[in-house]
Amino acid sequence: MPQRIAVLTGDVIESRKVGDRPRLYRQLDDTLAALAARHGGHGERFRGDGFQLALPHAAAAMEAAVALRAALVQHSEPDQRWDARIAVAIGPAEAGLAAADGETFIASGRTLDALAGGHGHLALTLLDEAEDEGLALLVRFIDDLLDGWSPYSAEVVGLSLREDSSRQVSQQTLAERLGITQPSVHKRLRAARWALLSDSLTYLRRRLAEQGATP
Repeated sequence: MPQRIAVLTGDVIESRKVGDRPRLYRQLDDTLAALAARHGGHGERFRGDGFQLALPHAAAAMEAAVALRAALVQHSEPDQRWDARIAVAIGPAEAGLAAADGETFIASGRTLDALAGGHGHLALTLLDEAEDEGLALLVRFIDDLLDGWSPYSAEVVGLSLREDSSRQVSQQTLAERLGITQPSVHKRLRAARWALLSDSLTYLRRRLAEQGATP
């Protein structure tokens, strides 16, 4: 099977209401650059509040989508919640990631257009397998979790996602890095439904990686 890539295309929700757009754009640029560096991909912002992130390995797609939305929610303005619609497409790599060309890029853009006409803020399209109702339901579940986050919950989840996935970071360590108490970290993780989210992302990583390994 040809290499499968992930393409995340998105835009900021109600960006016209954002008071400090330069800060929003800096946050988007910084987050895209950090995710691209972490996963060996390519990210860019365009049309002001639009963006795209291409990853060479499909398995990291949903984790990257959650991390991107977490960064926006965390840095929201006091009277304006920042968030984004993100359409994830997974399919063949027909050109270099920076070329932003090919079926997978097109599918991601079309999925974003479909999101703009509905109520959801997260979607996953797999070009090389049949529609999976269970997978779609899991993505809806994750989307619903993220919609209820406060900036505090988004901050602690974002930090957890940035840590090395090969080791478990204690709540005390997170507390020290955030400058708060361990009970406060526990409360924020619980409010973010981190245990369920972490297990869901682990499953999705394995699920997408296994599909990509099928001969």
